[in-house]
Amino acid sequence: MVKRSIVEINEEKCDGCGLCIPSCHEGALQIVDGKAKLVKDIYCDGLGNCLGHCPQDAIKIIEKDVEDFDFEATNTHLKDIGKPELEENPLEEKAKPTEEKPKELPCGCPGTMVRDLREEPDAEPDQTSKEQTSQLKQWPIQLNLLPPNVPFFQNSDLLISADCVGFANPNLHNTLLKGKSIAIGCPKLDDISGYKEKIQSIIEMSNLKTITVAIMEVPCCYGLYDAVEQALKDSGKEIPLKKIVVGINGITSEN
Repeated sequence: MVKRSIVEINEEKCDGCGLCIPSCHEGALQIVDGKAKLVKDIYCDGLGNCLGHCPQDAIKIIEKDVEDFDFEATNTHLKDIGKPELEENPLEEKAKPTEEKPKELPCGCPGTMVRDLREEPDAEPDQTSKEQTSQLKQWPIQLNLLPPNVPFFQNSDLLISADCVGFANPNLHNTLLKGKSIAIGCPKLDDISGYKEKIQSIIEMSNLKTITVAIMEVPCCYGLYDAVEQALKDSGKEIPLKKIVVGINGITSEN
């Protein structure tokens, strides 16, 4: 046994969608009785490629005393299930010397991986664009600071946004915020259970018309949408709910 990084699956959150399965190059995951399961510890390299494909945020990387990753046994397993074998040991590849590598954060979440976006090609500038006008019509905006019964929530379309969305999406004001009230927060660093209770109170007191949740593409951010979805369910109200996912590169998609 060695203490190392390995996948842990929260069965209560897992809905068995199977999106994590194709992204696990080692074939370490499979659906059993409607839930994602780790087949064997020795097949999991602990690098977390599956994390970004879980919409329920049910998968995380933990440190645990388990058997070490077995490259040869994993390839035998892959051959048995008809998947391509690994050409190189992913852990040995990771250990190759590189230029000064940023230190990983203790949580091990792939969403915290450092990326220098300056090397990515810039989009063609819009020569016809004009300076945007702020669409913010309230204060405060931080979820922890907002009383649930403020008048600007009444009969409004509410945008609940992860903090980072406003920096990743260059058109936030005109495409997401315009005509809406807003509450922002960080599901990674703040108390998500406290968020859920506050959001439920807002829903119960405000006669909202619609709710839009804007989150980043990183796995931990999906916790904000889960909190809103559960709060809406527990409130007993039927309000149209939309999820907007913003990529680190600014590309936005609706779900």
